[in-house]
Amino acid sequence: QVQLVESGGGLVQAGGSLSLSCAASGNTFGIDDMGWYRQAPGKQRELVAHVTSGGSKVYAHSFKGRFTISKDNAKNTVYLQMNSLKPEDTGVYYCNAKKTWSISDDYWGQGTQVTVSS
Repeated sequence: QVQLVESGGGLVQAGGSLSLSCAASGNTFGIDDMGWYRQAPGKQRELVAHVTSGGSKVYAHSFKGRFTISKDNAKNTVYLQMNSLKPEDTGVYYCNAKKTWSISDDYWGQGTQVTVSS
């Protein structure tokens, strides 16, 4: 099992910045993809960005250019720097970790609320 503990988030005005972090612990051997997903009120969970163990990064169009994902492999921690925040960025942000070679090894954090006021 893998445990994911998120921190960061909160309330910020439009145009501001926030930083999220997510630390993985437990059976972290073999994790080869970590990322962030956002669930807005009344909507499905959607990808924000993810990064592979090789360093490849993918961003959803809505967040590209404003958000930056990074990973510290030694600490098994993934970060999300969010700049130029907009009210539509509001939602619960979830950390995800995968062992893509294993169907059952797909883990989620508890989620952290990000609220952007106009």
